[in-house]
Amino acid sequence: MRFGSQHIVEPGMRGDSFYRLLARALDLTIWRGELVGRENQPTSGPAVYVANHAAALGPIAVCTSIPARLYPWVVADILDFGRAGPYLKKDFVEPQLHVPGWMSTPVASLLAAVAVRLLSGIECIPVSNDKTLPQTYRLSGEYLAAGRSILVFPEDPELPADERSGMRHFKSGFARLGQVFFARTQENLRFFPVAVLPAQRKVQLGQAVIFDPLNVASTERIRISRLLESALRLMLETQLLPPHRSLPTTP
Repeated sequence: MRFGSQHIVEPGMRGDSFYRLLARALDLTIWRGELVGRENQPTSGPAVYVANHAAALGPIAVCTSIPARLYPWVVADILDFGRAGPYLKKDFVEPQLHVPGWMSTPVASLLAAVAVRLLSGIECIPVSNDKTLPQTYRLSGEYLAAGRSILVFPEDPELPADERSGMRHFKSGFARLGQVFFARTQENLRFFPVAVLPAQRKVQLGQAVIFDPLNVASTERIRISRLLESALRLMLETQLLPPHRSLPTTP
């Protein structure tokens, strides 16, 4: 079984230096966390890292903790100067920063001007639900075939979060990347679960789920998505459980 070990990221790739600089700055100023499960980190070849979003902190935590150059999937609106402001106002400025309505528009506009430049600079991959979605898979396939690793946050924002793990059910579309990569390379793509635990300042890297080309494509997408979601829920719930306390013994 092959995992794409012969693919090497080309030196001097656009955005690499900026990505490392930004990740380092965010680690020093915002995250300052710990990576658990470092033994599961692959030493070569492309991979897809699948994480819980953990609000705005999730992408920062993963990109600063995982010792690999990652290319995140992001909502296409956040990469467009005309649409980023309204998107940030609705998704981040008002619900997470709690900025009052009369201030939320100018705050979102200022954040958008910065966010679009930063995310474009690290070569994020735009994701949309419309007819441009095939372009997302095409670009992602090119990145993976070139040895680059992709980061996805597949929680469905329309569903309620689970009380125990704080995570929503996954959309399974990301798992199609296994099929896309195999069609290009005849190699089996690895998907790694990544649990973000903001309160503990930890990121936990789990063991890989490997694409199986022998399965029916739709069945394989569901299998990969469910295995990764289950692994993430287990990691989150285990870390979030209160420490065990021994019952007092009677003399």
